[in-house]
Amino acid sequence: MASAKTPHPDYLKKILTARVYDVAIESPLDVARSLTRRVGNTVLLKREDQQPVFSFKLRGAYNKMVHLTPELLARGVICASAGNHAQGVALSAKKLGCRAVIVMPVTTPKVKIDAVLALGGEVVLHGDSFSDAYGHALVLQQAQDLTFVHPFDDPDVIAGQGTIAMEILRQHQGAIEAIFVAIGGGGLISGVASYIKAVRPEIKVIGVQTRDSDAMVRSVRAGKRITLADVGLFSDGTAVKLVGEETFRLTRKLVDDFVIVDTDEVCAAIKDMFQDTRSILEPAGALGVAAVKQYAATHKLKGKTLVAITCGANMNFDRLRFVAERAEFGEQREALYAVTIPEERGSFKRFCELVGPRAVTEFNYRMADEKLAHVFVGVAIARRDEADKIERNFERHGFPTVNLTDDELAKEHVRHMVGGRVVGRTAPAVEERLFRFIFPERPGALMRFLSSLHPDWNISLFHYRNQGADYGRILVGLQVPADDKLAFSAFLDALAYPCTEETGNPVYQLFLR
Repeated sequence: MASAKTPHPDYLKKILTARVYDVAIESPLDVARSLTRRVGNTVLLKREDQQPVFSFKLRGAYNKMVHLTPELLARGVICASAGNHAQGVALSAKKLGCRAVIVMPVTTPKVKIDAVLALGGEVVLHGDSFSDAYGHALVLQQAQDLTFVHPFDDPDVIAGQGTIAMEILRQHQGAIEAIFVAIGGGGLISGVASYIKAVRPEIKVIGVQTRDSDAMVRSVRAGKRITLADVGLFSDGTAVKLVGEETFRLTRKLVDDFVIVDTDEVCAAIKDMFQDTRSILEPAGALGVAAVKQYAATHKLKGKTLVAITCGANMNFDRLRFVAERAEFGEQREALYAVTIPEERGSFKRFCELVGPRAVTEFNYRMADEKLAHVFVGVAIARRDEADKIERNFERHGFPTVNLTDDELAKEHVRHMVGGRVVGRTAPAVEERLFRFIFPERPGALMRFLSSLHPDWNISLFHYRNQGADYGRILVGLQVPADDKLAFSAFLDALAYPCTEETGNPVYQLFLR
């Protein structure tokens, strides 16, 4: 590692002479065609997610290890990693025939742990973040006399990552406005910026961090390295509390600007990548794509060429449910509201008519008071400013409304918890019956259902979520007078939606009755 007492490395020379292609491929530079049309700029994707370990990290790891002396390799190597550097070290150790001990946070996705084990690495899980794992790795290094392979704060590692920039300029020799690079500890952006500023200094290098893991941005602004007390774990590949000394020096000197993205923007970027490439990035791998969209909109760019490095694809499958749900918020395609409606005949239907032809993404209703009811509703929108217009329209028609589109509690928890037990003036007199319906996902299906209901039948519970399938699944509580039993059966037959009565279901009896 460079210090104040030694000359700074000649990174251009180190990058040009780096050895990475024993294990790495020259990854493609692909056009994101759909995203290009949407943002009005040519968006190029540097596909590091297609590397043998689905991440750029093997470049730096191998370049470091191949330069070790035979004696140091014989001792074995150790590293700390949130997952991708670990796979790079494990693959390099397998190639070079040495032992590799990998210390990973306990929060590391299982897909990354399994990948390291499959490559022959010895996994030690410790701590909740990279910084915790790093401290433990240093202890093990001393105890077992191993050679430490730093994930970012090492000139050989930085040079290995810098080969990505060398490939970008070789693959696209025309004008480039900016290259967007995810930052964890700073190794990738240090290598990229070192090469770009030496060869094509007019190209902007833009660093990207998440709002809850922005150690580099804070450090550059403060003029010194800042240690974060905590880091967000959604983008585990960039969850670093303290950036490196050398990476801080290079980033502060060479990087033109920074973009901060939130979780919803990252989820939307993962969706964008899937739509363009049918590939699924991990959150850290999608930071550059999220930043391209934000930066182009903020700076009103048109007709420029923007490059995003898609730096990793080690995604746990069970995270996709969260990603899919939050992507609509990141795209500003869904608005959430809490709406108060009077408990009187026709008010629920009147509110639904106000929603009109808009696609409903979620509908939660539970009668809870003899005078008022609260509806939790999600509505598809085309632009963020539509959310405020819809809110004003509800208010104008006599429905008090709270816009929950930016409310984290509502998005993450409350939307799954709306419900309760039926009370009120009609509950004791008219028994509630519970039904599951399957609706075709097409405009007007919901209004057809509501319009078919007799005015004396009360909707006491309603729950619907758009899951993106051809058919929607809806839970409805209805209070139908005993004298209307035949009419109600005729209504179900005429509706012709698949229907299952759940009134006797123990889950309903325990939690909703």
